[in-house]
Amino acid sequence: MPLLELEGVWKTYRTDGVTVEALRGVSLEVDRGEFVALVGRSGCGKTTLLNLAGAMDQPTAGEVRIDGVSTRRLDDAQLARFRRRQIGFVFQSFQLLATLTAVENVELPLLLAGGAGARRIALERLEWVGLAELADRFPHQLSGGQMQRVAIARALVASPSLVLADEPTGNLDSATGESIITLLGRIASEQGAAVLMATHSREAAASTDRIIRLRDGRIESVEEIARR
Repeated sequence: MPLLELEGVWKTYRTDGVTVEALRGVSLEVDRGEFVALVGRSGCGKTTLLNLAGAMDQPTAGEVRIDGVSTRRLDDAQLARFRRRQIGFVFQSFQLLATLTAVENVELPLLLAGGAGARRIALERLEWVGLAELADRFPHQLSGGQMQRVAIARALVASPSLVLADEPTGNLDSATGESIITLLGRIASEQGAAVLMATHSREAAASTDRIIRLRDGRIESVEEIARR
């Protein structure tokens, strides 16, 4: 069974009396241990697709299934618990809390969920991304690449089966961005999570297992990349 399945997904918005079809009958599957890139021009539907894949929104039509569970069958409270347990998010702007140290940012999702051993697990995740020695630094004391590594550690703190990354290298220089893409690839290959990344970077997309190109809310093409 694929970890992520979208089947005939449509997403329609009403804005100022105008109907916008952000996604138009999209079907795709992402397997465990697979690193997949979503590419296309701004407005093609990448972020909408990520929101649906992350159970942050519901499709107008069609089905989104994560690990066999249809997001349509869960109420808001169930969706929140499901996201905390199954999905990790990585954003372009890092979204770290400025008043918390690196380790405090990483452990926060576990603390909010009432999980035990939050500090130990957070330190383990920081070690995995190569930042154990910077655990007590605040975001303003870190470089952009280091902040994104902290954000990735936070995304991994609950051992999610699905990791979603929205333009994770958008605020980074090319060399730092390459290291972040390598790290996302390791999440798939070493931890067995499905990783779905939206990106404008051709270089980043070329480092994945598969490139899905969107155009006007539809899948225009799918390109298989040689396995790492």
